Amino acid sequence: MDYGYLRCTAVSPLVKPADVAFNSSQIAQAYDDAARDGASLVLFPELSLTGYTCADLFHQDLLCNAALEALGVLAAKTAGGPALLVGLPIARDGMLWNCAAVLADGRIAALVPKSWLPDYKEFYESRWFSPGTANLPQSISLGAVEVPFGTDLLFHLERDASRPVTFAIEVCEDLWVALPPSTLQALAGATLLLNPSASTEIVGKADYRRSLVANQSGRCIAAYLYAGAGPGESTTDVVYSGHCLAAEYGSILAEGPRFSRETTSISTDFDLERMENERRQNKSFGAQAEALSAGSFGPQHWRIVRIGAPAWQEKRFTRSVDPHPFVPRDPATLDERCHEIFSIQVAALAKRVEHSGAKTLVIGISGGLDSTLALLVAARTLDRLNRPHSDILAVTMPGFGTTDMTLANARELMRCLGVAIREIDIRPACLQHFADIGHDPAIHDVTYENVQARERTQLLMDLANKSGGLVIGTGDLSEAALGWSTYNGDHMSMYAVNCSVPKTLVKHLVSWVAARESDRATAGVLEAVVATPISPELLPPDARGAIAQKTEDLVGPYELHDFFLYHHVRRGEGPKKILFQATRAFGDRYDEKTIRSWLALFYRRFFAQQFKRSCVPDGPKVGSTSLSPRGDW
Repeated sequence: MDYGYLRCTAVSPLVKPADVAFNSSQIAQAYDDAARDGASLVLFPELSLTGYTCADLFHQDLLCNAALEALGVLAAKTAGGPALLVGLPIARDGMLWNCAAVLADGRIAALVPKSWLPDYKEFYESRWFSPGTANLPQSISLGAVEVPFGTDLLFHLERDASRPVTFAIEVCEDLWVALPPSTLQALAGATLLLNPSASTEIVGKADYRRSLVANQSGRCIAAYLYAGAGPGESTTDVVYSGHCLAAEYGSILAEGPRFSRETTSISTDFDLERMENERRQNKSFGAQAEALSAGSFGPQHWRIVRIGAPAWQEKRFTRSVDPHPFVPRDPATLDERCHEIFSIQVAALAKRVEHSGAKTLVIGISGGLDSTLALLVAARTLDRLNRPHSDILAVTMPGFGTTDMTLANARELMRCLGVAIREIDIRPACLQHFADIGHDPAIHDVTYENVQARERTQLLMDLANKSGGLVIGTGDLSEAALGWSTYNGDHMSMYAVNCSVPKTLVKHLVSWVAARESDRATAGVLEAVVATPISPELLPPDARGAIAQKTEDLVGPYELHDFFLYHHVRRGEGPKKILFQATRAFGDRYDEKTIRSWLALFYRRFFAQQFKRSCVPDGPKVGSTSLSPRGDW
């Protein structure tokens, strides 16, 4: 099973301009290395057989014929091996084209000419080449074989029983124009875009090139592989760096070194199934594709070339799988992300407060992570509205499972933030309720737990009515996914500020506020909250007075569930692929049996608890993964 992955390699080989024998030997060696590494497709730079900087030597038949001869030798190597893309000049009928040749199944499968020729500054390609934009032959005879030729070619890469991968080619400058060919190719179905290039290097150009490749992969919802010509091309006034890039849906996955004096390469396992899933969700992409299909760029415009390649090898999988997809690894990026999320939460709550005319914000404070984040958001919201923190009515409601530690944290946090404080012991009311419904309080079942959660919610709602306020919900995205809440208890509020923040990120947000936006006393209590085990505290403490009911012991580690949630909802992946990736991401912490068991629990709870999500209150969407019934799930 390939899980939708395709292993591709981009190579910037050592090159000598006009020395076809040397260049083809370097290509052959690098191709063999990529084949041993499990590649299904190997991409080389523009005019890699001859060298890009041959200038007027392109007018010499000797050079062009030598490239054609070498092309045939390289084509033979592909029998049973990866597809191979190399660049060379192709001459016919008084025309010379800068072409990318697709070699596969031991043959020359197709030739794709460069569409747009740069003729500015150090570039003047039209001195030698004709553009691939009009009046092109449908095929070119190479010996006794007619080879498909043109810019209207899409390629179906077929691998055993796997679905074919559709890829397309544009050459260097084609990416830099206002309407790159890859845009139309992607709308026609190509999920993998290839660019053999020879781009000169000047200060700042690598950054622009990197952003160009990343952005085009994002706009096209595609994988993009770029192979640049190396320093061996450098001559007269220009320098080449051998820049190789692999991008997927707006992100750079791999990048090769620049200015190396040796052959360099990058290999990437592109997730092309993800591209298909993203396109199905993005209705604008589909609508534009449909509009084009009804016009001149419909199915009748494109010709399909079918080629074979080796199947993807699971044992060769080297792509890094992020165990915490909601939490950026880079500290600077994490800092920026926390600032942005917190700002979104504050802006959303401020608008709701203004619109509703709420006199107070009523929040239940447990001393745990979620209620702490909600209280911090509320406090900052009132700062933005130039209102005192005393307009927050913070209510701590100790019950049968409340520990001295969490109660102390709740009290200290409320004191540090200067909010109005109310403490209500819910145990007498719960005992009365047990008596009313005929429940034995010694039986610590779901009734015992949910009575407490609903009693707290009733108190908060009534206090909000009494004070003209809004009840601010504290539940997070991870809890919503698992249904880890009491229906019409902590499940309900008047505005849920944490509803699209996953648990793995809640902890970082609280730590961020502690480090960036708090005085020393507040930071101290916030760090104490972060260090506290996650618990609903609905069951009595243990003999030492410590938390006995730990959520992750019951439903599993939140880091696993957030991983499952992201790949299930955001990526649209199935359980086999999620399990495969999770074993790669968490192999040093959990064995496959453990991951499989928690994944099964995730699916059971996720679908069984949908009824709770169907009637949740409003709350701000802060990321691309959300479970709001009004727009996302």
